[in-house]
Amino acid sequence: MTEDNFYGLGIAPGILDVISDLEFTVPTPIQSKAIPVGIEGKDLIGIAQTGTGKTLAFGIPMVQRLASSGSGKGLILVPTRELAVQVDETIRKLAPAFKMRSSVLIGGESFERQLMDLKHNPRIIIATPGRLNDHIQQKTIKLDSVKILILDEADRMLDMGFLPQIKSIIRHLPSERQTMLFSATIPSEIVEIASAHMKLPFRVEVAPSGTAAELVSQELFVVKRESKPFLLSEILTQYTGSVLLFVRTRWGAAGVARKLRNSNHSVAEIHSDCTMSQRKNAIAGFKSGKYRILVATDIAARGIDVTGIELVINYDIPEDPENYVHRIGRTGRAGLAGHAISFATPEQYGDVKKIEKMLKAAIPVAEHPKIPKTDFIPVAKSASRSFLPPGWKRSKMRK
Repeated sequence: MTEDNFYGLGIAPGILDVISDLEFTVPTPIQSKAIPVGIEGKDLIGIAQTGTGKTLAFGIPMVQRLASSGSGKGLILVPTRELAVQVDETIRKLAPAFKMRSSVLIGGESFERQLMDLKHNPRIIIATPGRLNDHIQQKTIKLDSVKILILDEADRMLDMGFLPQIKSIIRHLPSERQTMLFSATIPSEIVEIASAHMKLPFRVEVAPSGTAAELVSQELFVVKRESKPFLLSEILTQYTGSVLLFVRTRWGAAGVARKLRNSNHSVAEIHSDCTMSQRKNAIAGFKSGKYRILVATDIAARGIDVTGIELVINYDIPEDPENYVHRIGRTGRAGLAGHAISFATPEQYGDVKKIEKMLKAAIPVAEHPKIPKTDFIPVAKSASRSFLPPGWKRSKMRK
């Protein structure tokens, strides 16, 4: 049962005042379930989709427990630089009331500046695994006073190959600590982490692992590669709000962004070739409305916390089916409805099928009146029609 306010969750009066000042009134389901467990100091595995308020779900217990103890540090590990900045923005709304400083340790930022920041003895450290390991190896940080460890977007960290670095970091932490792990999906590696590094973790789940956001409607266009730019142009004319557009590669993202700019669209881009400053400016401009369209690779799938994105477009189907969930989770946030449109080429039936298997649902297929009808290429020579899943219905494009 979800609480209809933050009272009754065990939150200290001082933090309730901060929450009230921030005009947070009704906790999300993950917050209602995770905050009481976190405040009690128990290890926790929280399973929830992106956009469900997980940062406050672990941020409130962390700040409260550190404030009450008067000593010790909190460590939050995240997969991307963008997510680290987003998490820090939320923590900075809670921590200053208790005279706590936070520090962000991420790649792409000045190492020397981070050293200066660490000299101020921050109580909360938000870091990507790679940069934190750099500090550990250079002996510029000690983690022996960490009392609370948060692994945020743990499945994404594993997807990015951070498991060895996470294990290395954990070896530098005290064995007596609280560990909270949050993830949208629970692959076997996370079960391994829980078994080896957590003590009887309490599991809270607000959505089945791998499910898409409830308020996000979806549709799929089967389109030849050469027709993608025209279809994109038509869709951008149809919709008038902000658009987050995902492309598989950094070269593809730069190319799509360039073509959109040449068509007089206001566009920013974010991918691994962008500097940290460029990434920050792109996200800030997208948030403020300076840019209507943000073209991104999967580096941004979990690093953008922007309310009110009208449309997510998968210009390219993601290679990893789980990334589909994370991509479309950028819309339909904070209780608002959203829409996701995906482009699949005729030979990508297998990729779409993997996504649908994970979703346990078919994605409705749409047709555009200005583009010739295209079907998936059968993956077997016989029974070509059987490869359109039962129950698929072709829906007309939204007017």
